[in-house]
Amino acid sequence: MEGASQLHGGGFSAAELEFVAEDEMIEIVPNMRMDALNFTSGDFGPFRPQIPAQVPLWLAVALKKRGKCTIRAPEWMSVAKLTQVLEDERNSEKFQSLPFHYVEVSRLLFDHAGEDIPDIYMVKSLIEDIKDVRFHKIGTGLEIISRDRTYALKLKNLSAMEANIVRPFVTRALETFYKLSSSEMIQESDNIPSRQPQTTANRGPRRQLKDR
Repeated sequence: MEGASQLHGGGFSAAELEFVAEDEMIEIVPNMRMDALNFTSGDFGPFRPQIPAQVPLWLAVALKKRGKCTIRAPEWMSVAKLTQVLEDERNSEKFQSLPFHYVEVSRLLFDHAGEDIPDIYMVKSLIEDIKDVRFHKIGTGLEIISRDRTYALKLKNLSAMEANIVRPFVTRALETFYKLSSSEMIQESDNIPSRQPQTTANRGPRRQLKDR
């Protein structure tokens, strides 16, 4: 995994981000009866038909593939919620609050539980529009870093994928600015003339005092 990360400029690959996102909790509706499942990450269940249960996304996908459950899309994936988020993203310079792994979670659900997502085509379109608007904001922020002397940057509500894209560039840019700033400060200190002690002017021979 370390080698794969290095190929992406110190960040994570899409597969690695998706792997982490699979630990996100999600609601399923079982269609079977099953005792609790015990894993190192925790105990899940017992499962009863038509009684909702919270499980990690990886387990929900595994049960879905075996026809053992349906998956309930998270509340934030509703058309109404996404429409509001998109409108707020367009009307504000700030990033709106979304789940940290909203990109990976939505992709996994589209791939493995598309039939369980109401209005899936509209949901897909809204999420793509939200990603486009947020990427435009990121691009604008990176232009500011490139143009101005920026020594600190605060980006609130970035998702895992967005932070993964921004982190390597921002880190390199800020390191460069710090180095340039240090070099300029050294040069400025070298150009400041050192203060020499004042020498007394030559006032001729001293007058000797007469003995009394």
